[in-house]
Amino acid sequence: AGRTSTNPPVGTIIVRDDGAGPMIVGTGVTAVGGRPHAETEALAEAGELAHGATAYVTLEPCAHHGRTPPCANALVNAGIARVVGAASDPDPRVSGQGYAILRAAGVEVVEKVLAAEAAEQMAGYLTRSLKKRPEVTLKLALSSDGKIGRRGAGQVAITGEIARRDVYLMRAESDAILVGIGTALEDDPALTVRLPGLENRSPARIIPDRQIRLPETSKLVSGVDR
Repeated sequence: AGRTSTNPPVGTIIVRDDGAGPMIVGTGVTAVGGRPHAETEALAEAGELAHGATAYVTLEPCAHHGRTPPCANALVNAGIARVVGAASDPDPRVSGQGYAILRAAGVEVVEKVLAAEAAEQMAGYLTRSLKKRPEVTLKLALSSDGKIGRRGAGQVAITGEIARRDVYLMRAESDAILVGIGTALEDDPALTVRLPGLENRSPARIIPDRQIRLPETSKLVSGVDR
């Protein structure tokens, strides 16, 4: 979600074992904006130590030419001997083809290791690819008797500090947050991320309202630059 744009948030670890036990020689994650890819970052860190090593990837390496060459080819060219992959990539430009490039070059491939765990980390990308819609997270704060507040009482605190921090993290992991105009008028929420170090990760705020009733003095309007 978020920082890798339309690209999936992938992680790669390159491990080498020269007889003294396995050693991590390179790590990489998809960069902000989606480029460079995780494999490219990990290979750059590993350098010549990548030759004969094993690459662990959370998603099948890409097989298509875009702004950068295919990661599958980069792994082959670096001399990677074995690739252990987690989730499969549903993108038709990649699906199965990344692994095919590796196998054709003599690279040992092991698929679907911890696939479910990896897919959970890339739920936004996979939902968009497979279902052609965004991943939606529903957040509810309810009292023990199933209520969400008191009419006319404004914002009523139901959850505690720990839950509020969890909500801030959910916001930081999302591209947009949507509330109804009723909530916006009654609670006057800011809907920003207020965690140290993540303040600049506040999502876009969306309030559907055909009558455009949101006042200019509201926190949502006054905080539009955050």
